[in-house]
Amino acid sequence: MTVLVAYASKHGATREIAEALGRDLRSRGVDADVIRADEVGGVEEYDAVVLGSAVYMGKWLPAAQELRDGCTVEPMWLFSSGPLGNPPLPAPPDLGPRHRTFSGRLDRERLSLGERGIVRVVKAPYGDFRDWDAVAELADEIARELSAVPQSIA
Repeated sequence: MTVLVAYASKHGATREIAEALGRDLRSRGVDADVIRADEVGGVEEYDAVVLGSAVYMGKWLPAAQELRDGCTVEPMWLFSSGPLGNPPLPAPPDLGPRHRTFSGRLDRERLSLGERGIVRVVKAPYGDFRDWDAVAELADEIARELSAVPQSIA
C-alpha cells in the first residue's frame, strides 16, 4: 500500500507534522510519500490519502481545501494544525470522523509584522504546542486500518 501524506503549511509547523506522519507510517511498514498539497499532480496512484492543513481564522489553506474537494481516494484521513490555547483558538473546521486536530506552533520570528499584530490582539501564546505522541497515535491508527484492508488482486 502506498499512502500520500499531503499538507498545506504557511510557516512550516504543519509540514513538520506531515513529515513526522510519513516517517511514522514508514516505520510501521507503510510506503508513504510526503508532498505539499499544491505540488500533488494526482492521487490515482495512491491507496490512501492523509491530508493536513494549517488553520487560519478557522479555515484550511486553499491548496489543502482544493485537494480535499477533488480527492476521490478512500480511505482518507484529515488533520488540522494551528489552534492554540485552552480552549484551542481558532476552532478548526469539523471535517468528520477521520479528522484530527493538533495544536500548532507559534514562532514570533517566522511571523510578519501584520501577523504579530494579530497575535497581540487575540493574545495567542507563543511556543510549540504540537503533541508528537498524538501524531504517532494517528500513524498507528492509519497503519492498523490499512493492514485490515484486503489487498486487491492484480
